[in-house]
Amino acid sequence: MTTLKKGDQAPQFSGVDQDGNTHQLSDYAGKKLVVFFYPKANTPGCTAEACDLRDNFARFETQNYALLGVSADSAKAQAKFKDKYEFPFPLLADEDKSVIQAFGVWGPKKFMGKEYDGIHRTTFVIDEKGVIEDVISDVKTKVHASQILK
Repeated sequence: MTTLKKGDQAPQFSGVDQDGNTHQLSDYAGKKLVVFFYPKANTPGCTAEACDLRDNFARFETQNYALLGVSADSAKAQAKFKDKYEFPFPLLADEDKSVIQAFGVWGPKKFMGKEYDGIHRTTFVIDEKGVIEDVISDVKTKVHASQILK
């Protein structure tokens, strides 16, 4: 899976959120950025993860963090997910998987004995200069904020 590691320069990504707004790494210069990749909007694990980040959003803001969720869902699905749970952060609708591929989180997975390709739930913490500060691949969906804000 991802070959990106702590100390690497983050990929210069560009993606569109649930409202059609473009986000790129350079937009977040001077802020810490949490980019969290999740398999599918409105599924139990992804909902638990995003809601934990939402519930701790004020803590992220006070420490100069911006948050950006990414999945291969459509903009419409991302908008419904964001509205339903009132997420205060954008969700990229990466249908062409360009951001997902740039971060190297697409690959073979196993679920209930079946193998398929999909998004590996992974979070990247990027510092103010665009350098990866942390890569969290063992995401604990219900307490993910505390994994990031150690």
